[in-house]
Amino acid sequence: MVRLRIGYPEDPDYGERLAEFEARIARGEKLEPGDWMPAEYRRQLIRMISQHAHSEWVGMLPEGAWIPRAPSIRRKLILLAKVQDEAGHGQYLYHAAETLGVTREEMVEALLSGRAKYSNIFNYPTLTWADVGIIGWLVDGMAIKNQTMLAQCSYGPYSRAMVRICAEETFHHKQGKEAVLLYAKGSRKQRQMVQDALNRWWWPTLMMAGPHDTDSPHTPLLLRWGIKTKTNDQVRQEFLNEHVPELLDAGLIPPDPDLRYDEKTGNWIHGPIPWDEFWKVIQGEGPMNRHRLEARRRAHEEGRWVREALEAHGRRRLAQAAD
Repeated sequence: MVRLRIGYPEDPDYGERLAEFEARIARGEKLEPGDWMPAEYRRQLIRMISQHAHSEWVGMLPEGAWIPRAPSIRRKLILLAKVQDEAGHGQYLYHAAETLGVTREEMVEALLSGRAKYSNIFNYPTLTWADVGIIGWLVDGMAIKNQTMLAQCSYGPYSRAMVRICAEETFHHKQGKEAVLLYAKGSRKQRQMVQDALNRWWWPTLMMAGPHDTDSPHTPLLLRWGIKTKTNDQVRQEFLNEHVPELLDAGLIPPDPDLRYDEKTGNWIHGPIPWDEFWKVIQGEGPMNRHRLEARRRAHEEGRWVREALEAHGRRRLAQAAD
C-alpha cells in the first residue's frame, strides 16, 4: 500500500485542501502549527526562518568584535545590549522554525556545514567604530523594512516572533543613527571616518533586500501564500525613500553617482547595483565568509560542554520523576 505524503499534490484531496488553505490566507487568517499546509509552504518557511535565525547569530560577530573597543562606557553598554538582542532573535526564530517539524540540531548543522545561507551583509568586515554606527542605522534600517513586512506573514509563529524583533530592531536603528549623526557633526577626521563607512556599507545594504524582482524566483509564490507581502524591490525602495534624505541632511553622500530623485513618482532612484559582487559573496567568496563560519564552528564546539551538561541534567530529572 502506497502511503500518500501529506501536503503533496499526489494526495487526491490536495486540490480541495489547497483551495481552503488559500481562502484562509485571503481572509487574513494565520496558519498555526498542526494546520494543513502545502509541503512547499512548509519548505519555504523553514528555508526563510532558519536563514533569518542564522543571520541573527552570525550577525553578532562583526559588531561583537567592537565591544572591547567601544569609545565610552555608554557605547559599550548599548552595544552589549544590542548583541544580546541579536542572540535572542536567533532563539525566537529557531523556535518558530521548530514548529514546522525541523530540529534545532538540523538547522545548526546546515549552517556549520556551509549548506545553509545567512545574510550576505555579515560577510563584510567592520574596520572602524563608524562601521558599527552605520550597521545600526542602515543595515538594521533595511532589516526593519523587511521584518515589518514579515510581521504580517501568514504563518503565526513567524509573524509573532517578528513583532517582538521589530520592536528591538527599532532601538538598534535609533542608536546607530544617533552615533552616525554625532560623527557627521564632529571633526573633519570623524566626518571622513563615517563617510568612509557609508561608502563601504552602502551597496551591501541595498543588496540585503535581495535580487531584483525579475531575478527572484521565490517571490511570486511567497506573495501568493502571504509569507511575504512586499517584493524585494518594494522593500528596497522604502529604504531609499526614508534614508537618502536623512543621509543628505547629515552631510553624507551615498556613493552612487546615478542616485536621483524622481519628481513624478516621489522615489529616490539608485544606479546599477553591483550584483556580480552579491553573487560572489553568496557563493562564499566574500571578504569574511570563511572567518564568520570558522567563528561559529569554534563557538559551537566550545559550547559543547553546556549542551552535554543540559542533557545530563534532563536525564537526571527524568530519572528522579520516574522513581
